[in-house]
This record gives sequence, C-alpha cells and structure tokens, in this order.
Amino acid sequence: MPRVRHKTFDCSAGCPVEGVLNLIDGKWKGVILYHLMSGTLRFNEIRRKLVNVTQRMLTNQLRELEADGLIIRKVYAEVPPKVEYSLSERGRSLEPVINALKAWGDANLAVDKIDVEAA
Repeated sequence: MPRVRHKTFDCSAGCPVEGVLNLIDGKWKGVILYHLMSGTLRFNEIRRKLVNVTQRMLTNQLRELEADGLIIRKVYAEVPPKVEYSLSERGRSLEPVINALKAWGDANLAVDKIDVEAA
C-alpha cells in the first residue's frame, strides 16, 4: 500500500522538510535538477548524462518535475520534434539546496567508501 502523503505541510515543524523532499524524491529528480542548473538541455542530453536511467523513467521524472513547477518544458514545432528542459524560477530557488547536497556528498560519501573498503 503506498504511503499517504500530506496535502498540506502545516502539521508540524518538520512538514515543510517533508514537502521539499516530496518534490525532489525519486532516484533521478535531484540529479536532473543538478544538471539543469548548468543550463537548458534536450531530452537526449539529459539521458546521456544519466547513463543508467531508462527512457521511460526519465520521461516520468521530467513530467513530475514539470507538474511540480520545477522545470519548464519547451516544445518546438519541428520534425523531428525538439524538446528542451530548463529550470523554472521555482526550480532555480532549489540551487542552494542541490549545491548543499552535492557538497555534503563530496565531503561524506568518499569517506564512507574508504571506511567500507577498510572494514
């Protein structure tokens, strides 16, 4: 049974944290946002950066990010179709959060890997 998510995030002091995590949860969403911080990318450019993602999963994650207002999808009337993705203003506002996650990962994940290998 899927877990029930709050419709509003005013239930406790931690609910806004849950709300943010709800927006960026998913295996690829944070990474997609990170790559879009450097600028507009087409679908296949994103897919090349995320070598282990399936086309279906990438499409779903992009749709969810768009529905949440974090990215902008621009379709050009061309053959073949050209679709570009970029961060919205709301998505741009997550840059400090994404950068903080990257910094934490740089500082801590390499240490964990060394500790695991040493054990």
